[in-house]
Amino acid sequence: MTQFKIMNVLLSDTPQFLGCPLLLTRSDRLWRRGAEQGTWLLEGPGSHDFTTFFNGASVQKWREYTVAQDFFLHIELRGAAATLIETRTGAFNWYSDEVSEAQVEVDASNQWQSIDLPLVVKDDDVVVSFKLVCEGAVEVRNAYFYTEVEQDQIRDVELALCTTTFKKEEFIERNIGLVKQEILASTDLIAKHFHMHVVDNGRTLDAASLEAPGVTIHPNPNAGGAGGFARGMIEAMEQEPRATHVLLMDDDVLVSPESIIRTFNLLSIVNDKYAEAFVSGAMMNLDEPNIRWEDMGFVGYDGAFHPIKPISRMDVLHDVVANETFDIPSYLPKCGDQEEHYAAWWYCVIPMTQIDRNGLPLPIFVRGDDAEYSRRCKPEFITMNGICIWHLSFHMRYSAAQERYQMVRNTLIDHYTTSFGGDADFMGAFEKMVTRELHKFNYTNAELAIKGLEDFLKGPEWIMQPVAEQAFMDANRTCEKLIPFPELFEQAKELGVDLTEATDWKIYRDRPFEGGDKKLLELTYNGQRFTTSYIEKGKVAVIDNVGWAYPAGKFQHAEYIISMDLPNHQGIIRHIDRERFRQVKERLRKALHEYDERKDELAKSYSAARAEMTSVPFWKQYLGIA
Repeated sequence: MTQFKIMNVLLSDTPQFLGCPLLLTRSDRLWRRGAEQGTWLLEGPGSHDFTTFFNGASVQKWREYTVAQDFFLHIELRGAAATLIETRTGAFNWYSDEVSEAQVEVDASNQWQSIDLPLVVKDDDVVVSFKLVCEGAVEVRNAYFYTEVEQDQIRDVELALCTTTFKKEEFIERNIGLVKQEILASTDLIAKHFHMHVVDNGRTLDAASLEAPGVTIHPNPNAGGAGGFARGMIEAMEQEPRATHVLLMDDDVLVSPESIIRTFNLLSIVNDKYAEAFVSGAMMNLDEPNIRWEDMGFVGYDGAFHPIKPISRMDVLHDVVANETFDIPSYLPKCGDQEEHYAAWWYCVIPMTQIDRNGLPLPIFVRGDDAEYSRRCKPEFITMNGICIWHLSFHMRYSAAQERYQMVRNTLIDHYTTSFGGDADFMGAFEKMVTRELHKFNYTNAELAIKGLEDFLKGPEWIMQPVAEQAFMDANRTCEKLIPFPELFEQAKELGVDLTEATDWKIYRDRPFEGGDKKLLELTYNGQRFTTSYIEKGKVAVIDNVGWAYPAGKFQHAEYIISMDLPNHQGIIRHIDRERFRQVKERLRKALHEYDERKDELAKSYSAARAEMTSVPFWKQYLGIA
């Protein structure tokens, strides 16, 4: 049997962990960097419990996904006397339990003491870890969990990280530095089997200063995330040695290199069932580093994308455990759409065998490329505590160009090309989207959604040309333009509204909305057809700006709607415009009529174009690297 490390015990003073140290340890005394490189000092007397999101070993999942069955802890200590105790959690733990039969008394010593503790793992254990009860200050180094496997059970893994960037130097340069320092310069197995491909869609990076053995910068046309990741997949195919797995990761993220190291270790001992699985890393909230926003999503019957799991706090032990025991409830009535689950490309590992068999992404620039690819490949999925990145949450970065134009166009292209979201009502979602924007007097963004349908109707020949960047730029240019708060506040005063008295609760919450009111609002399109008496002259509603906000109880009968983007300190005042409403409705009618006339023809043409659109020769020609 061979010892195989599965995960390092992580202590770190990077920003996400300084903000939320409970992601690493629950301590009643402080801890900090030691005097020597790679050492950490735990103050005492006190207790330091490592049963956390990053330092708990998810043994239930390691046993499910890999050949690992038995687990051990290695740790090196120096300083005061201490007691090393294994800890465990089951499905209903809010606090860790001590395992009395797995503990070691460590004498005080000025010399490093090396300890290997066999862990007692029962069938119902979800996460196990350890606690150090220190009589005084204790230094720690070289702590990790390992298993024992047969040598022939260790797979040969070559992991290629592909990150696509567009003028995000601050993020990408930091992440390159972390990769160089903590992965390529480490003593872990991954160091000799890892390559980072940075696809520079903005062509602004200083390659000479950033490249190194194991890191390559690829200037690329701005083909969006889809084109950037397609380029990364191609580079991973053609590198020497050829990659066995491609890790796709966003550029504007904070990453812990330990997440990548654990991913590599997991792939190295993955079992046959999960050998072609996607590894889906969680998106943690950059502003609230303890919040796990999403680790997988699904395509709903309603044609919208939803997170599989509820948002959870990873500094709460029970949420850490529940995160590992969650099952997808697709077996429940009306939950079958949750089988349409996917891994997002903020952190997603794809085996090269899947790429060889299923091709490259569709040329749709951004939005929906990752979800479609998962459903095209239909893999098993792997998620695990401690495999994640930190990203701004969705409400902080709402983009009408993406959520109105790109979402409409791309979901229809996805659906008609690869049968993506087979049971999802994408056209129903589109009509609901346009209707709700009209109810909120947002004529500009309603037309942006219609433009998405119109461009889909142009057929695969159009999207296969290098038009996606210009289409996205046009959508950004034509979407509703918000103004800064100072200007907005002055305009609101003219309507008798003092926005200085507004709070987020006043803006986010709705008012009661009864059935009769709902029917009348829908019938009249919030007073834009059949009647002029519906509107209350001078009434102003103040609402949230994100497109999915629909506080109809507030804006019914309003003549003016003030839409506020709170995170970005901007907004707009909209006024009912019945003539503009009629123009938008007529444009919608024409687009829907053409869709009904041509949908069968479009289904055949998009499906027929799939093989070419997802091929390496197509993408090389598209990106100018043929």
